Amino acid sequence: MTRCLISKSEVQGFIERCMTGVGTKQHHARSLAEVLVEGDHRGHYSHGLNRMDMYVKDVETGICAKDGEPVVEKESAATALVDGKNLLGPVVGNFCMKLAMKKAKEAGIGWVVAHGSNHFGIAGYYSMQALKENMIGMSFTNTSPLVVPTRGKECTLGTNPISVAAPAKDGDSFVLDMATSAVALGKVELHDRRGDTIPEGWGCDAQGKLSTDPKEVLNGGGLVPIGGSEATGGYKGYGLGMMVEVFCGILAGAQYSNHIRTWKVTDRVANLGQCFVAINPENFAPGFGDRMSDLLSIHRGMEPADSGAPVLTAGDPERMNMKECEEMGGIPYHINVINHMNECAKRVGVSPLLPCDNVISN
Repeated sequence: MTRCLISKSEVQGFIERCMTGVGTKQHHARSLAEVLVEGDHRGHYSHGLNRMDMYVKDVETGICAKDGEPVVEKESAATALVDGKNLLGPVVGNFCMKLAMKKAKEAGIGWVVAHGSNHFGIAGYYSMQALKENMIGMSFTNTSPLVVPTRGKECTLGTNPISVAAPAKDGDSFVLDMATSAVALGKVELHDRRGDTIPEGWGCDAQGKLSTDPKEVLNGGGLVPIGGSEATGGYKGYGLGMMVEVFCGILAGAQYSNHIRTWKVTDRVANLGQCFVAINPENFAPGFGDRMSDLLSIHRGMEPADSGAPVLTAGDPERMNMKECEEMGGIPYHINVINHMNECAKRVGVSPLLPCDNVISN
């Protein structure tokens, strides 16, 4: 597999140029670029540069707004309802998380929901903002329906991610960032392109039966919730996905369930619902950071079942990926992704393009 090593600043600048090239405000383009680069830096390539062309298309076609700022429609000391004004998801997400943290400083907790939003990248980007203020952060979003509920045949829920970030001592932290589907759609697509079967418990066919054929999942079937089938606990993932929908689409008055537009079909605005929470541990029992560090140590320090695979906690794999990037001096991207994004940039008249000269191989 041929990969190109590109610095974070080069990728950041490239995304900003592409977005401003189709009329996005500079600070909105920066907000998007930062979250996409962070996704790649943490190893979540499905939510990084790989998605840039989708955002370019959304702004270019006018299905996503490029003018205006989010507006607070209703608020109390600890809560707020925000109208995202159909702006880029990261613009809405940053606005809401900043507001949630401000409220948490004053009231101990801030719970902010938004309607009129769009795809916002990795959920963990927003929950982690609270860590800088020594707070617990949470973020949730609904998405286009891609998941078939337990006992069902139709996609009625999104991958509906959950992220919770909690600070420990000395900059350490717990960072959970997970979809409520068994896997991301991109993993099924990748197996389909390679001509490989998928593990049982990833998706189902049009009749709601578990399938190992990616084509059946992608054409008329769907993803299944975390847990897979009912017998292996899939109803728990289904419940978590619906919980996210309660916090997002229902609480915010956004679109929800199968009322949300089909994935990649941009015939109407997305009107996604999102939820952002900040909690100040200072308002609760003292010694939160000490106990949090101990909790992490209990698990990281235990004897693993396999001596070559240590027990990790949520956020550790991402930290390892970031360390590898620092050691290499950049983020490694598949050459096909670079070529595709450079074609996208040429089409909108943007230069310079992403460099392909620093090639590395596995």
